[in-house]
Amino acid sequence: MANKKISELTALGAAPATGDVLPLTDVSGTPTTKKVTVANLMGAAPVQSVNSATGAVSVNAGNLADFDFDGNAILGFDATLNDQTGTAYTLLAADAGKVITCDNGSAITLTVPASLGAGFTCSVVQKGAGQVTFAASSTTINNRQSHTKIAGQHGVATLIATAANVFVLAGDTAS
Repeated sequence: MANKKISELTALGAAPATGDVLPLTDVSGTPTTKKVTVANLMGAAPVQSVNSATGAVSVNAGNLADFDFDGNAILGFDATLNDQTGTAYTLLAADAGKVITCDNGSAITLTVPASLGAGFTCSVVQKGAGQVTFAASSTTINNRQSHTKIAGQHGVATLIATAANVFVLAGDTAS
């Protein structure tokens, strides 16, 4: 084949073979054209598998240690519910990121213990008529208005550990 400009080449009609070579222009310094095989490119791509029946693509997002999703939404994400029906519950480290639902007709005490760790967060929903009260146990719970309770049925509050054993209670709260 005679030398042609890339813009003069015909479009690819089907998927390339793994041994096909693609031109690549490296512009990080002096621009140079390099070659990369389809196999090299696919090996570096985040796609793990394609379901041949549905066409669904499973993607490996790579190293997400920095939790940077580049502005992309996490589709299909659902919070895990921890349903509580008693009148007392003590938070566990395993409750991090969960939604705690409290459903009882009588008052409910939700104890916030030490050692949950900085960054711990959970949401609490008062499903029933029994008002949820947050009780500190070797911890400090701060609220802008010094509230310690969820305001009422269907109210939601979020608890966030801003430091070891120091929490902020925010949301639909009451004293």
